[in-house]
This record gives sequence, C-alpha cells and structure tokens, in this order.
Amino acid sequence: MANIETQSRAELGEFTDLLEMVEASMGFVPNSFLTMSRWPDLLRSFSGMAGVVLGSGSVDPGLKQLVAFVTSTASGCRYCQAHTSHSATRRGVSEEKISAAFEYETSELFSDAERSALRLAAHAGMNPNATEPAHFDALKQHFSEQEIVEIVGVISLFGFLNRWNDTMATELEEAPLNFGQKVLSDNGWVAGKHAT
Repeated sequence: MANIETQSRAELGEFTDLLEMVEASMGFVPNSFLTMSRWPDLLRSFSGMAGVVLGSGSVDPGLKQLVAFVTSTASGCRYCQAHTSHSATRRGVSEEKISAAFEYETSELFSDAERSALRLAAHAGMNPNATEPAHFDALKQHFSEQEIVEIVGVISLFGFLNRWNDTMATELEEAPLNFGQKVLSDNGWVAGKHAT
C-alpha cells in the first residue's frame, strides 16, 4: 500500500494536457505523478525537467532508458526498474538487451559507447562517489560534453525518482508490472519488493 494516496485524474483538471502527453509517451500515467500532484508546483517543475532530460538532446532515447534502468537497478528501485525497462522497449530496445543490461561489459549486444554510459550509470546509481575520472575518460571517447551532461542528467533524474517512489511506496501500474513480470522476473525482479 502506498504511503500517500494518489489523486484521481478527475481532480487534476489543470494538468489534463500534461497527463495526456505523458500517457501518449509512456502508455499510462505514472502513479508517481498522481502523488506529486498533491504539491502542484513540484509536479510542474518535475515534469518540465523530466521532459527536457528524456525528451530532448542528442543521446539516443533508448540508451537514455537503459541508463535509467541500470541506475534504478543499482539503486534498488523496483518501481523504476519496471518503468524504465518498459519505456526502453517503447524506444526500440529489445527485450534481450534489457535482460542483458548488467552484462554490458561482456555482452555482444552492447557497443563500447553504450558500455561507457551504462558503467557510469551503475556506479552512480550505487553511490555518486563511486564514479571516477576513468568513467568520464571512457565517455569522452564516444560522447560530446553535452551528451555526457545528458547522461548524467538521466542518472540524476532517476536518483530523485528512485528515492521518491521507494519512500512513497508508489504502487506499480499494470503495464510496467506485466512487463516486469514477463521480462525481468528471470533476473530476480519482484514487483514492489526487494528480492530476498
């Protein structure tokens, strides 16, 4: 059970356009938005930042979702693992690649550029102080400085979401729940709980 109840969409008339846009992009409206809506300024600010981080720039949207997935997995947020893996498929990433996301160092499914981004995501997701200059040296071989800022922006955005959703015990929506059960369960993913 969530620690704070969501508001219904009917209560959020001022956010109708935003929620329709989010639903078109994700296939559903995240419960995290329906909880943030209790502080309308937060939802406005967060949605603006999320739109920039995930919806603009030159880093491939599928890679951004893989970065978010690896960050969320390293942080232990089951809610965001389901969301980001589900969103990755909507951005053209194969289920096989999602399942192999933590084999990025050795799997032939990943390029050196992807490896450098996912390596940073894994380390920063565990602890921001776990990143090293060598991570950025590897990134600079494949990405511009703006693109590196985009990657760190994704990691940082999901740092917020990982803490928000785990602290609030946000209930997982049907589409990402079904996806997680189908694709992630073989890797120890358990809906709404930490694997034991």
